[in-house]
Amino acid sequence: MTAPENAAETDFAIEGHGDISVGVSGAGASGDGSASATRITPGNALRPEDIALEIRRGQVKPNEDIGEYALRLGDDALILAQRLGHWISRAPELEEDVALGNIALDQLGHARSFLTYAGAAWGKSEDDLAYFRREHEFRSAHLFEQPNGDFAVTIARQFIVSHYQFELYKRLSGSADETLAAIAAKALKEVDYHRDHSAQWVLRLAGGTEESRRRMVRAFKLVWPYVDELFEDDSLTERLAESNTGVLPSSLRAEFDQLTGEILAEAGLEQELNLAGIPQSLGGGRRGKHSEHLGYLLAEMQVLAREHPGASW
Repeated sequence: MTAPENAAETDFAIEGHGDISVGVSGAGASGDGSASATRITPGNALRPEDIALEIRRGQVKPNEDIGEYALRLGDDALILAQRLGHWISRAPELEEDVALGNIALDQLGHARSFLTYAGAAWGKSEDDLAYFRREHEFRSAHLFEQPNGDFAVTIARQFIVSHYQFELYKRLSGSADETLAAIAAKALKEVDYHRDHSAQWVLRLAGGTEESRRRMVRAFKLVWPYVDELFEDDSLTERLAESNTGVLPSSLRAEFDQLTGEILAEAGLEQELNLAGIPQSLGGGRRGKHSEHLGYLLAEMQVLAREHPGASW
């Protein structure tokens, strides 16, 4: 996930790359050279390398509550990125190979930023957290680890995820924690595209053939049991919401229901699905209790790093 170890120890990781660079005082990046790396300025956006640099300089250090919160968001994005990456060369059309691959890369970028920041709370790197934790140490919600299924199942999962993340990042971009706010502000622009992409496919499949509509209905019935977990509050989110650092998940539900409901109604699926009548899973991912699917995913994702610990490219 990271650059070579020798590169990580130098300041050249902050160098600009067009409109994704960050202005850092004295770093010579493109854009506003006096801007903080934890603030979005015109033409600039926070990158994982910038967060790592500020951590090494002692400019930012999250407490354990913020670290745990960033860990949850990073794990969600990391696991989803791994799932979506499987579609490359397997999507129903070439354009979708590219689209799903790009969405996976966006999610991986979000994961890198959140995990880099989370790791600072315990002196760990993004790679430590991604590759060297065991299954019960991950904090992703169950929805993200669910198998891809057919294309309709992947679209239904992405439809739920992107609408949830859009509302979350929109609110989190106003966080009192500048690093969380900056990560969310960048991610929000990308998730807005993910949201539109999945909504267009829901409409297309629901309004296509009898078979595509049947699969879309079945897909929502398979993934909807994992929705409630996304909006569960606990003591951590309550503390962070009170300090305007994090977002209370339950506060996002009304907007999520309204926006997803509008698309499902347009697709003519709302009454057919009867989402309110679908039983919900017990969840537990935020507490390290996962379905059987996560272990297999982690085994594939972590095998290379575990077989060759300390290797760099």
